[in-house]
Amino acid sequence: MIPYYMDENVHGAITKGLRQYDIDVLRVQEDGYAGRNDSDVLDRATELSRVLFSQDDDLLREATLRQRGWRPFSGVIYAHQVHNSIGQCIADLTYLAHVGEVEDFTGQVYYLPL
Repeated sequence: MIPYYMDENVHGAITKGLRQYDIDVLRVQEDGYAGRNDSDVLDRATELSRVLFSQDDDLLREATLRQRGWRPFSGVIYAHQVHNSIGQCIADLTYLAHVGEVEDFTGQVYYLPL
C-alpha cells in the first residue's frame, strides 16, 4: 500500500477522508515541514519513502526539473484544486494506494482525476 505525504495546500478533508479508509497519510504540518520550499518537501517525501500528493502548480515545476535532470524522487500525484472534488480525490487516492507500491511512482507525476 502506498503511504502519502500531503503537501500543506491540500484540503484537510482529503486527509481526513483517506484516514477513514485506513490509508497511511502524513501531513507536511505534522512533520514540521510547513512553510518549506517545494524542493525540501519533495526531498522529505522521498526520504520517508512516501508519494507526495499536492494541489500546488509550483510543485509540478520542481518535479519536472527533477525528471529532466534525472534527480530521483518518490513520485508526485497532483490534482488541480478547482477541477477536482474532495470526494474524487479521496476515491482516486484510495484506489492508487491499494493498487500500487511507492516504487511504481518513483520519478513519475500522476494527475487526478484518473
